[in-house]
Amino acid sequence: MVKNILIPTDGSDFGKTAIAYGIALAGKLGAGLLGLHVVDVRLLQGPVFTDLSGSIGVPPYQEFFPAIESSLETKADEILLGFREQCEKAGIHPETKKVTGVIDETIIEEAKGCCDWILLAQRGEHFHIGDGALLGSTAQSVVRNSGKPVLVTPGTFREIESMAVAYDGSGPAHNALKLAAELSKAASWPLSVITVTNDQCLASEIMQKAEDYLAPLKIDSTTLVLNGKEDKELLRYIQEGAVELLVMGAFGHNRLRELLGGSTTSAIIRKSTIPVLLTR
Repeated sequence: MVKNILIPTDGSDFGKTAIAYGIALAGKLGAGLLGLHVVDVRLLQGPVFTDLSGSIGVPPYQEFFPAIESSLETKADEILLGFREQCEKAGIHPETKKVTGVIDETIIEEAKGCCDWILLAQRGEHFHIGDGALLGSTAQSVVRNSGKPVLVTPGTFREIESMAVAYDGSGPAHNALKLAAELSKAASWPLSVITVTNDQCLASEIMQKAEDYLAPLKIDSTTLVLNGKEDKELLRYIQEGAVELLVMGAFGHNRLRELLGGSTTSAIIRKSTIPVLLTR
């Protein structure tokens, strides 16, 4: 099902948790791991540093460029060494790669020919900066443009023993259901299919559609209808600790468009205490 998983890593604590999830998935699914560190080209271009150097009267940025580049390269090597050591300690022998570029564009490009999934930490080294965080513009760009399932992991590792999929009957949700069913079967994880609606007739229709799809697959599955606002109910369900993994369709174009494609999705990922697997 999953042969290779790409894990962009920056050496942060959240990044180390992401690696732990990658190791667990590799062991469960027999997948290979590729650790990628992107040296952010914006740090080498250094417009902020250039402005600062001029304002405080230090020599131009260009004079510092070789030292900064060397420092970033050394740091990248140390981060990838840590990635390899963490994997090998668990008996996993990964590949590693270092690339200079724009973070999201580089992740997308590297993922094209090397992996089936991308695994991103919920927060990166520069989370406080905003645009530098893996969650936010980078994560959304990767999900929108990579064409690969993207797993966003939280700050604390929990062994995955069961999973859920958010399902509304739409095309993206059906893709999520298909992926969740394949993963459930491969990993022997019980699957809960969740729909959030106050319309009971619609709920019955949606759940029947899911049950009809799952029936021939003979996996351990249940269906659940939640009433209320979609994002709040999914977060409440997550926080109750019923499952350890949530699968969602990303960027839908129906009544759950805001949930599955906009700021609400980011809010769910940001606040989730379990990994969220997003698929187109």
